[in-house]
Amino acid sequence: MDRDPNLPTQQDERQPATRREQARLVTGVVLGGLGAAFALVNLESVKVDWIVGSAHSPLILVIIVSVLIGIGIDRVAIMRARKRIRPPDATDHREPYG
Repeated sequence: MDRDPNLPTQQDERQPATRREQARLVTGVVLGGLGAAFALVNLESVKVDWIVGSAHSPLILVIIVSVLIGIGIDRVAIMRARKRIRPPDATDHREPYG
């Protein structure tokens, strides 16, 4: 069966990456490489003191968990700040407290 000449071929559909896409790819590869190198350097076990006890864990795991907790706290703080700044809804006719 012959192919319809009006339909794009697979070669026609693929366009070259823009400079911005190339820059994002290179940046991602560089940051990924730095992250992998950082993880390999920080594999030694460290003692972590918890509220109810202590344990030994790889340093990179402690760093990653700390960063994730920090990101979570930041997200919660930003959401709370946006709620405070948000103007009252035009359809909301309730009186404010106080």
